Amino acid sequence: MKFHYSARTSKGEIKSGIVEASSRDSAFNILKSNKLFVTTLDEVKVPFYAKRIKFLEKVSAKDVVIFSRQLAIMIKSKVPIIETLRTIAKQTKNPGFRENILKIAEAVEGGSTLSESFALYPKVFSAFYVNMVKSGEASGKLNDVFLHLANYLEKEYSFQSKLRGAMIYPLFIILVFMAVVGIIMIYVIPQLTELLIGTGKELPAATKVVINTSKFLISYWWAVLLGLIALIVGIVRFAKTNFGKNFFDRFFLKVPFLSGFLKKLFLSRFALNLSTLISGGLPIANALDITGKVVNNNYYQEIIFESRDGVRNGESLSSVLEKYPKLISPLFYQMIVAGEKTGSIDDSLLNVVSFYSDDVDRSLDIFVRLLEPIFIIILGGFVAGLMGAVLMPLYTVGLV
Repeated sequence: MKFHYSARTSKGEIKSGIVEASSRDSAFNILKSNKLFVTTLDEVKVPFYAKRIKFLEKVSAKDVVIFSRQLAIMIKSKVPIIETLRTIAKQTKNPGFRENILKIAEAVEGGSTLSESFALYPKVFSAFYVNMVKSGEASGKLNDVFLHLANYLEKEYSFQSKLRGAMIYPLFIILVFMAVVGIIMIYVIPQLTELLIGTGKELPAATKVVINTSKFLISYWWAVLLGLIALIVGIVRFAKTNFGKNFFDRFFLKVPFLSGFLKKLFLSRFALNLSTLISGGLPIANALDITGKVVNNNYYQEIIFESRDGVRNGESLSSVLEKYPKLISPLFYQMIVAGEKTGSIDDSLLNVVSFYSDDVDRSLDIFVRLLEPIFIIILGGFVAGLMGAVLMPLYTVGLV
């Protein structure tokens, strides 16, 4: 929110301008902290066409990465935290995130810790993020923690961007495939059907199936569309249930080629989260607890939580991971063993992250390259079969 103010300085000079804050009281306190005696304070009215659209203000991972990097730099420069937050808020383009930062600044000014203030916005700052900040507050190394967080979030953001980019091509091919099949079934097949019926010959079963499918799509396209939407919504909702997530987590880990890629991905995420948390000063049991919640696979989560309980009971991390050779690779296990012997698990895990990050990137590139010929063969084969079912009867009677 923006407020237009008029105020006097301690010397009696009149000043006016616009101050941005989350509320009128907050704006008043900001001006007061700058040693201004407010005379008028009015909210700036925004015309209806310039009003904010909430759903377009979702805070992206990139926003949080930039925010963390700026915090690290300004804290290192010994800038007071409240001033740091307000300065970053002024530079933040996303109105929703800017308002969140201003409210965090108000909470800190009101006596809350930085981690408690971040925890008020769980959709923006994850439990992982909040606990890292809490460890930085306890150790007095907030600057180092925010640097760790910025590096971690940048790696995660970079990989997610690559993954989204890799999925664009197959999605595009699927849309083209559906469009081509739709045009053939709705516009081409009906015209050829008249020729086929005019021959007076008995049509092959495959041709009848194609013709009847075309008629159904023309008459009930809306039902097919609703059915597809219902199917997609049903799958998404099913995947969000505990049973559904268990089903898909197990299923994808058994799909050839994809299973190997996913295991590397989850192990890389396991290593990156755990090493970042340990480097930030968290005890290994707490780090495992948080890592289990963000690994995003129920089977790896169970292993991590079992490791957490084992560590709390005096067992070594490696002794628990050794039980799961199908999900924990020999390299990952050996690096954990080496880290336990040298007392530097976080450094050992960073080596794992480096290896698996490169390996996952290579696997992703190979996967995308393989998709192109596979989709072309499937698309070409389906269209060829479709047209063949209709054109073959025409050839047999000499119409083509």
